[in-house]
Amino acid sequence: MAARFAGTTPFVRSHKLGLADPVTAPDDASARAISPISATTRSLRNQLEALVLDSLTSENSRRSYARSLADFFDWYEAEPRGAFSRALVQNYRVHLQKLGLAPSTINLRLATLRKLAREAGHNALLDPVAVMGITQVTGVRQSGVRAGNWLTREQARELLAAPDRTTLAGLRDRAILAVLLGCALRRAELVALTVDSLAQREGRWVIPDLVGKGSRIRTVPVPAWVKVTVDEWLEAVGIRSGPLFRSTRPTDRDRAMPLTEKMIWHIAQKYARQIGIPKLAPHDLRRTCAKLCRASGGELEQIQFLLGHASIQTTERYLGTKQNLREAVNDKLGLG
Repeated sequence: MAARFAGTTPFVRSHKLGLADPVTAPDDASARAISPISATTRSLRNQLEALVLDSLTSENSRRSYARSLADFFDWYEAEPRGAFSRALVQNYRVHLQKLGLAPSTINLRLATLRKLAREAGHNALLDPVAVMGITQVTGVRQSGVRAGNWLTREQARELLAAPDRTTLAGLRDRAILAVLLGCALRRAELVALTVDSLAQREGRWVIPDLVGKGSRIRTVPVPAWVKVTVDEWLEAVGIRSGPLFRSTRPTDRDRAMPLTEKMIWHIAQKYARQIGIPKLAPHDLRRTCAKLCRASGGELEQIQFLLGHASIQTTERYLGTKQNLREAVNDKLGLG
């Protein structure tokens, strides 16, 4: 959103969001803190959204923040409200809690508003005092650790056996499931793979220099059985370059049309239903890989490297290593 710093004309005072008019900017900082600008016009709303989204590099983050901004603006425009301030954001937090949303969902939406405040401040559209007040609004406390969803070793084997290996689509889907289960990749990382992404390092196959979440770079070991399933797909489809996983329709295959993240989601769901699991996300296969690594004696630090987590604490929460559900401490109370 383009902004003029320190102009000479007064602010527009026709509405209430409390952001400076990018066309007319004041010399008085105190006026900037209270001067309103309409947030109801589609063009302005798009500009404010662009402030946040253009500052993000992750496509997943852009989608999540876009949804959060849309929900906030819909709420804001539903009835007369005050300026974009700490009080307004706190009011919005109460609204989200009344909706019964999960703490993680509420905290994501609050993080989006903090981001909007910071970007507006950087572009001289919001007074620094207002920025500080908004960015210091606390999130909702989440008690306990969410266990998440994962497969047992037997379920993982059954899932890998589900695709029809007599068809191109089946061979491709089996290779996709193998990479998700064996290498713990995220969907975005999977669809970005090319035929040349796999290389040999220190006598084994790996995915070197994989750029993951937060632009963190890691090298992912590829188990031998995963490489075999990928090779079966490549040999059958006859491709030597371009996207590793692509549509099997002849026209799309010739144009090297890669699969999308949404398609990966549907593939995981399809085969999960075939083996009697009604709900399974690709990320659950990543979690399954981590769980099986730990159950097989894998070191926590090595699992952190595999997953590409920034801290060991994130990996601990991810694995739920502080809670043993198989041998729960309350199973042997001697009361039953």
